[in-house]
Amino acid sequence: MPRVARIKSKSKIYHIMIRGINQQNIFSVDEDDEKFIAILAKYHKKSEYEIYAYCLMGNHVHLLIKEGRETLSHAMKRIGTSYVSWYNWQYNRKGHLFQDRYKSEPVEDDVYFLTVLRYIHQNPVKAGLTDDIASYRWSSYNEYINQPKIVNIEFALKMFHQERDEAIERFTKAKRVKS
Repeated sequence: MPRVARIKSKSKIYHIMIRGINQQNIFSVDEDDEKFIAILAKYHKKSEYEIYAYCLMGNHVHLLIKEGRETLSHAMKRIGTSYVSWYNWQYNRKGHLFQDRYKSEPVEDDVYFLTVLRYIHQNPVKAGLTDDIASYRWSSYNEYINQPKIVNIEFALKMFHQERDEAIERFTKAKRVKS
């Protein structure tokens, strides 16, 4: 059965989802999460994509990302291949790690962007991994509150308010609201 063509985003912003094959964990220990984030940072520089949010869960990943110099598929291939190669070497295994190819949803407007941003950061709470978003180590939420490392926080914060401190305050209030 042929693959269905991806829907291209006019904004070049996408919500990306990557799942472990057979619902297998792709992040078992902190080193796995750290490696994936390091790979995101490495290819961020090469591909010049913008990361607006991420959340690494045990068996899947969510990214909110804007296509950069390279196509999204090229950047995702770099990220996936690099992580799977490292993971297979680390755990002395062979074969596929991810289920199918990554899923992508185009993000075309600010309302949907903020919906996806909130959804990504709320994922650990909804999965029962934590009661407090700020305590979850493997999401970009704390980059918004503290110091950004690989995430472009300015784009989203400006949707909350032009003044940074007020934007962060509104951001934290919006994220803690139960859905």
